[in-house]
Amino acid sequence: MPHDQAALLTSDAEAHLVGIARRVLPGGTFGSMASDLVIREGKAGHVWDVSGNRYVDFLLGSGPMIVGHAHPEVVAAVTAQVARGSTFFTNNAAGIELAERIVEAVPCAEKVRFCSTGSEATFFAMRVARAFKKRDKILKFEGGYHGNNDYAHMSTVPNRFVNFPNATMDTAGIPKVLENEILVAPFNDPAAAVAIIEEHRHDLAGVICEPMQRLIPPRAGFLKAVRDVTAKHEIPLIFDEIVTGFRLAYGGAQDYYGVVPDIAAFGKIVGGGYPLGAIAGRADIMAHFDKSSAGDAYAAQTGTLNGNPVAAVAGLATLEILRRKGSYEHLFAIGHQLRMALSGALEKSGVPATVVGEPPLFDVIFAKGDMIDYRASARGDAGLLKRFNAGLLARGILKADNKIYVSIAHTEADVAEAERAFEDVAKSLG
Repeated sequence: MPHDQAALLTSDAEAHLVGIARRVLPGGTFGSMASDLVIREGKAGHVWDVSGNRYVDFLLGSGPMIVGHAHPEVVAAVTAQVARGSTFFTNNAAGIELAERIVEAVPCAEKVRFCSTGSEATFFAMRVARAFKKRDKILKFEGGYHGNNDYAHMSTVPNRFVNFPNATMDTAGIPKVLENEILVAPFNDPAAAVAIIEEHRHDLAGVICEPMQRLIPPRAGFLKAVRDVTAKHEIPLIFDEIVTGFRLAYGGAQDYYGVVPDIAAFGKIVGGGYPLGAIAGRADIMAHFDKSSAGDAYAAQTGTLNGNPVAAVAGLATLEILRRKGSYEHLFAIGHQLRMALSGALEKSGVPATVVGEPPLFDVIFAKGDMIDYRASARGDAGLLKRFNAGLLARGILKADNKIYVSIAHTEADVAEAERAFEDVAKSLG
């Protein structure tokens, strides 16, 4: 049901499921969103919970569902493949075709290796860079999120600020020694980044970067400065395109921003909503994944579901839809309208806030100022953001904790519904 009220129905069935979740799951969740929401189904730009409440969905499964939920072409492709088998642990036609499609689309891609998640993709991107350079250290940017592997979970959400280039662990359970293998630089500060890379050029195996860091777009010249210094010293530059790949453009952020890395990690969209990740890059670097030729420099990378055919056909169908004329134009137009609606509602409310991001992916940070890096964005009022998200959810708008994802399935009617909710909730915060 649509939402004209700021209260949702909760059925006995949903309450029962929430009770089971709290009993059998740590924190009552799958480890993602801290919410008692239990989704039953999704269609196009909407989802329904088990109590029958409909939501305009700007969460989109944390981004993969850029063509909307249960797109008929994706469903048809997956249904046909499942009837032929779910996994084989050998090459399969769909996986080979998807690798070819990635090579055709992505500027840096000469070879592709599949995995199952974005966290694996960034992990193996760093591993292959270390194998290529025969060095250990990786530089990342403070606030950059590169998944849940031990090397990535450094200085993403630091609880204390330390001097660059020192790293701090984001979670318990990581060996303390790994802090010494990660160097950290400030995002959007080309002078600082170049200086750190120059100083540590003999130790660095690679530099990993979200080209659009969470919500923060790169300033003009920043990515080029990082590209130039890494190229000068022949240090592989890795773009984490788990979020931006096939979202900002068909060729990813490297196409959108015009800076080409040596390696890129993909996930989310590339699997069409199914578990699939990919590492793509220069042939000479990717050759270290080839056991038959790499010798002692072989970077081991195997997985039961690598190139899974069900995920591959979903990815192929999704990319086919995206590359059609008008897909990105619609995505950006809808995203722009939503951004303007959100900015306008917040401005009217008088609440200090800044809308940050690009049209297909953005959100509000409840602070004023130029949001150029993690330390600037960390000034945001987390309490206000939590109230804002809860207010939207009560009015039938579902979003991530700190992101609004847009799909090509969203409509003008969805924008209008969101605009009303933005205005109502912003007013309540003032």
